Order: sequence, then C-alpha cells, then structure tokens
Amino acid sequence: MNALEVSNLTVSYDKKPVLEKVAFTVPEGSITGIIGPNGAGKSTLIKSILRLLPTISGDVQVLGKPYAKQKKVIGYVPQRSEVDWDFPTNALDVVLMGRYRHIGMFKRAGKKEIAWARTCLQKVGMLEYADRQISQLSGGQQQRVFLARALAQNAKVYFMDEPFSGVDAATEKAIIKLMKEWKEEGKTVVVVHHDLQTVEDYFDHVLLLNKQPIQFGETQTVFTLENLEKTYGGKIAFLQKAPTLEKESL
Repeated sequence: MNALEVSNLTVSYDKKPVLEKVAFTVPEGSITGIIGPNGAGKSTLIKSILRLLPTISGDVQVLGKPYAKQKKVIGYVPQRSEVDWDFPTNALDVVLMGRYRHIGMFKRAGKKEIAWARTCLQKVGMLEYADRQISQLSGGQQQRVFLARALAQNAKVYFMDEPFSGVDAATEKAIIKLMKEWKEEGKTVVVVHHDLQTVEDYFDHVLLLNKQPIQFGETQTVFTLENLEKTYGGKIAFLQKAPTLEKESL
C-alpha cells in the first residue's frame, strides 16, 4: 500500500497559483524529501496535504483513504518559526498535546498517558527538562520536544517541515536517527528539506519542486545535477558523490 497519494493538487493565494497540478506517490515505509528553492511551495504543499490551507483542486489519499478519515494516523512537526514559544506551558504538556486525538481534547491525561509522554521525552534526551517552560529551552531543545510530541502521536505517516533548520549537530543526529527508526517500523516520513549535501544520506525518495513537480522518484535516480538545475532555475554549485563529477561546495 502507498502511504501517500497526491493527485492534481493546486493551491493559490489571492488568485495567484503557488502550486500547480502536483502529483506524486510515496511508498509506505520510506523517507521522502521535498526539495526546492525558497518560494517553491514546499511548506505550502505539506500544509495543503494536511488541510491547513485551502486547495483549488486535487485529491489526497493517506494509506488508501481520504485524509479526513486518517487524521489519527498522521503526525506533524511544524517549522519552529510557526510556534508560539512564549505560550505558558512546559515540555511535558507539549508532548501530551500529541495524545489529544487519542484521549480527547477536553479530557485530562491519565497516568498511562503521562508515563508515555515521559518515555517520549527520554527517547529524545529531554526528560530532565519535562517541567521546564518551553520559552526557556534552546532552539535545538525546542525541536527535540516537538519530536517527542510526534513520537507521542504514535502515527503511521509523519510530515516534518524543515526539522533540521537552525538546530545543533546533536539534534540533527537525533532527528535523523528517529526518522530511520520510524522507517524500520514500517512508518513513512515526508520532510521539507533545504540542505542539498545531506539529501543522498537522508532520503529514499525525493520530490523536486518549484511551484510544480519537476521530478519525483528514488533519490539515486532523481537527485542529479541536471534535475537540480531545472528545479533551481539555473546552474548551481552542488556536492555530488559520484566520482565522475567534480566536487564543489555549496
């Protein structure tokens, strides 16, 4: 079964199309990167898939069913810049928010839920900060708390919007370790990503996007200099591992 099927997805702001006829299929148990220049619509794509933004046309299927019927099996890690980090709550409460779809929005978390949330914090190295206000955490620590919240959701399909942006090396390692664990468990991860040098190490599949899909497929096939130049609209410096190409830094 495919984890995600997007067909003919079109989104516009103020009657101006920002995504046009996006279509791709993500196999279950894989890690997919969404790659493209600034303004290409990468975050817009994820938000429209999750129905956080309205669409003009298109269809989204998650594990063979419409998105509306699969909300409980979907996890989402937004960009850090979109979170109100001054909101008066601690790390444990943020993680417990990941259980609301299971326990109900207005029900109090029981001992079992709290124990699970603490386990998720421990898994990302943040248990000692469980009672710390989120505004008092560093950027990397805040991102780890949101990873723990995603873990608490116990989803089957995860969407992550620029999870590596502005984090320290240790947090980046923690994120990719978690992504690979999810994959080993048969779960699926879709990630908006900007660092071209890590694409081949992190992703099984890649969607190259610039307001419309340029290419989608297995990373080793699609992630080429030619396709990247089409995506970014011109020549770019690109670190290519293949020995036939000269290595350049971005």
